[in-house]
Amino acid sequence: MKNILVLCTGNSCRSQIAEGYLQDFAGDKAKVYSAGIETHGVNPKAIQVMAEDHIDISHHTSNNVDEYINIPFDYLITVCDNANENCPYFPGKMQRFHHNFPDPAKAQGTPEQVMDEFRRVRDMIKAYSEDFITENLQG
Repeated sequence: MKNILVLCTGNSCRSQIAEGYLQDFAGDKAKVYSAGIETHGVNPKAIQVMAEDHIDISHHTSNNVDEYINIPFDYLITVCDNANENCPYFPGKMQRFHHNFPDPAKAQGTPEQVMDEFRRVRDMIKAYSEDFITENLQG
């Protein structure tokens, strides 16, 4: 089984969504963790848009990357530039990946426009996560 860490700034939206999808697509082939350079709590809108796609992340917690420093990760995925630039050193032969997704928590407008942005980013992360698992854990 592979260990995957998804890292973001606050571990509230993008990394939480990615953790949910990566775990769903990986099944028993991987254990997926998510963390932040800081912890901002899991965003309720992230929980809501994932529930719309039948993935429950309501049990997730917002964790600091330092909590996982002793886990031998096979893959590290940074989902924002800030996390990529400020990621601590992890020993071992871990492969690093980076994709800068927009931060849906910064969306402005009507409540529906904000939720539309959460859905748009969720769908981007879903596609990335499915491709990642297909390319790295199949076979």
